[in-house]
Amino acid sequence: MPESFAALAVDTPPVQEPGLEPQRENRPAGNQGRLRATFENDLVLGYLDLAEALAARFEARGRERADLNQVAYLGLVKAARGFDQSKGESFPAYAAPTIAGELKRYLRDRTWVVRPPRHIQDLRTRMFRVEPELVQALGRNPSVAELATELETDAAAVQEAISASSSMHPDSLDAANPHSDAPSVGDLLACPETPLERLEDLACLREAMQDLDPADRELLYRRYFCEETQVQLGKRLGMSQMQVSRRLARVLVELQRRLLGSGPAGSRQVSGDVRSGRGTSRTGSR
Repeated sequence: MPESFAALAVDTPPVQEPGLEPQRENRPAGNQGRLRATFENDLVLGYLDLAEALAARFEARGRERADLNQVAYLGLVKAARGFDQSKGESFPAYAAPTIAGELKRYLRDRTWVVRPPRHIQDLRTRMFRVEPELVQALGRNPSVAELATELETDAAAVQEAISASSSMHPDSLDAANPHSDAPSVGDLLACPETPLERLEDLACLREAMQDLDPADRELLYRRYFCEETQVQLGKRLGMSQMQVSRRLARVLVELQRRLLGSGPAGSRQVSGDVRSGRGTSRTGSR
């Protein structure tokens, strides 16, 4: 009897306390996670030179190399986390597009103060890669036409890509010219001759002119922008100088009515200007 009890005790599996088995199952998962983290760290540390080499391809004026390296490192970390060794692909072949994509995204979204169109950004990047090769082959700086031929595009697009460099770090309006004693750009733009106080009036006038008849807008354009006389306008339109004068007076009264209201004082003011020769001239003078 004792022997049978002993055999039963050996064959019977031991009673396990609740909670022990889940811990045993999670232990291999934790080990696998640590192995994966070690594997990713080794990849990142082993291919830092790849990230830096890709960052160097995007280096240009106005782009800090240290910032590009940091973005490339971020792409390298993302590539290491997404790499699946079971697929049999080499890690550099997998990581290079990921790092380059991260760099392009950074340059597209973060480095432009005034962002040019996407195709101009891409053309500018290609131009910086091709230009050193042309300099070495030609022995001089290539022209816009030569760059356009090499890039298989038109010269106007290349010129726009060259001009886009100022959109990354535009000059300050307060910056002085280091080569002369000329005033700053801001001072030149805000010179006393600039009618800044009239900008609101000009904007209102432009809005009021949008509702005029196209023929009336053409008449105002030729009289006050092209500075054609009433006699010249009469010959162009097949009208007499008096008819041109009356038509101009009518259009000016309508414009003033829209700007100041439809009161009779405004009409009398414009009509008085026309009769006195300030709006138009009966003699055809300018």
